[in-house]
Amino acid sequence: MIDTALSGKVVVVTGAAAGIGRATAARFAAEGCRIAAWDVSQPEYPPDWLAQKVDVRDAAQVEAAAAEVIQRWGRIDVLVNIAGILRDGMLVKTKDGAVVSSMSDEAFDAVINVNLRGVFVCTRAVVPHMITQGGGVILNATSVVGLYGNFGQTNYVASKAGVIGMTKTWAREFGRHNIRVNAVAPGLISTEILAAMPEKVLDGMRQHTPLGRLGRPEEIAEAYLWLASSAASFVTGAVLSVDGGIVTGT
Repeated sequence: MIDTALSGKVVVVTGAAAGIGRATAARFAAEGCRIAAWDVSQPEYPPDWLAQKVDVRDAAQVEAAAAEVIQRWGRIDVLVNIAGILRDGMLVKTKDGAVVSSMSDEAFDAVINVNLRGVFVCTRAVVPHMITQGGGVILNATSVVGLYGNFGQTNYVASKAGVIGMTKTWAREFGRHNIRVNAVAPGLISTEILAAMPEKVLDGMRQHTPLGRLGRPEEIAEAYLWLASSAASFVTGAVLSVDGGIVTGT
């Protein structure tokens, strides 16, 4: 047990249906937290979780979901903004001096709307409740590529760099309300997205990671749990990289 004071806390996790989001919700639940799982998908969740179908781009849906959490439990102690998508591609791709493709407006907007606007919409909906109750914790999902860029991910990198900027801004704005705001920057994590990649590509990723392996969703969940705990009570505006050293290995 990392922090018995977490028991009974109300934790909202976006993107809770799978991957890092599911692992994070499960880790908080293991500490005795009450879980509101927000996702556009609705898999089978543990019966004591509040499962809510929420599109994080839709302000009305998000506001209604937050109100339902408050109606049930009376507060929201932790918001973990993990929901995100990928639409990878080069900004402009050429062959033999000719442009053969470019990133579409649709691909750019789709990623920005979920990964960046979604964090904005969910945080805006939850923070007033945290101010009223006297404090809380906001945790945002960024990425090591948001810090250092990545080939073929203009839209994703822009969204994750934007999340870092919002994290630091909100830490300044909400500190006086006893609300801490931090971000976690995962490296290459073994999720459903990576599982679909060829083994040769995965081997290359492992070779570029100093620890020699991919991360596990549960390892990212531990970072979120620590940041929400009293052990991190003087940590705000931080970006915690959990990447196996991949940045130093590139």
